[in-house]
Amino acid sequence: MAEKKKAIHTGHRGRVKEEFLARGIEGWTDHRVLELVLFFAIPQGDVNPLAHELIDRFGSLSGVLDALPEELMKVKGMGEHSSTMLKLFPAVLGRYLEGRTGPGQLIHTTAEAGHVLAPYLYGSRNEMVYVLCLDSKEKLLGVRRISEGNNSNSDVTIRRVAEECMALRASYCYLAHNHVSGVALPSPEDMNTTGVIRAALEPLGVGLLDHLIFVDGDLVSVRETAAAGRGGFHMVYPGQW
Repeated sequence: MAEKKKAIHTGHRGRVKEEFLARGIEGWTDHRVLELVLFFAIPQGDVNPLAHELIDRFGSLSGVLDALPEELMKVKGMGEHSSTMLKLFPAVLGRYLEGRTGPGQLIHTTAEAGHVLAPYLYGSRNEMVYVLCLDSKEKLLGVRRISEGNNSNSDVTIRRVAEECMALRASYCYLAHNHVSGVALPSPEDMNTTGVIRAALEPLGVGLLDHLIFVDGDLVSVRETAAAGRGGFHMVYPGQW
């Protein structure tokens, strides 16, 4: 009986893998995608109930992948090996997306800058600050990390931003950071920091094109927020975007 049940599970695993290789995961439910991942972390047995339990507990596939290892291991059937496997996926994805962009890429819009910056901030539990540097023709020169804070704030230093821009001989740049609080609206501090950095870069011949804020896959432009006058914030730099 046990051998028959094992054969059924083996056949099921094979069929799921074949379907993925033939058509990808488009149209799959979260728990089915997670089940496929768990095949490689737990080589034997039926992991479908475990996939359902994880999705039920953490709300979605992204919720499972964002969960802390110690929280994952509270679910029966999840050990250190399988928890590490799940944490590896977003880390590898971020590295993969990062590797698909490189110096020389043209960036003309906030959306294009956001596409390049997103992998650097993907899945981070700490507040991270990056600067993306462009030459006079808006070609990508590089992306540099400015700081990493705790889970509530980051220390954005004007000197670090200026140093990285000057080291790459940038003519333009985008500033970016993530909100780990889950609130996408730029704070008054975000608006003021943007103004101070923009004013500091102007004498160096570097234009700050925008400040991008990432929250759970969403992107908010400080420039667009300021132009729309949302939140009643006041930019503290001279001139207007």
